[in-house]
Amino acid sequence: MNQKETLAVRREALVAQSAVQRNALIESSAPLLRGTATLDRILGPIRRHPVLAAVAVGGVALLGSRKIFDLATRAVTIYMLVRRR
Repeated sequence: MNQKETLAVRREALVAQSAVQRNALIESSAPLLRGTATLDRILGPIRRHPVLAAVAVGGVALLGSRKIFDLATRAVTIYMLVRRR
């Protein structure tokens, strides 16, 4: 076997080994990818509407989460009452 044939065989073996390692890496990173996809779904609207996100954070900082929860509860109640009619 000459040197070119030896290199071709070695290259083929390395390509096969690389494919096996790539598949193992993909399989082992699947849970991490699912977690990052969830995080991306949560952060996507914040990235698209940064001003709205800043207003929301500012509202929570100024009013407090309890007061906002109370206001939101009242708003939902009023909405449901108006919607019935």
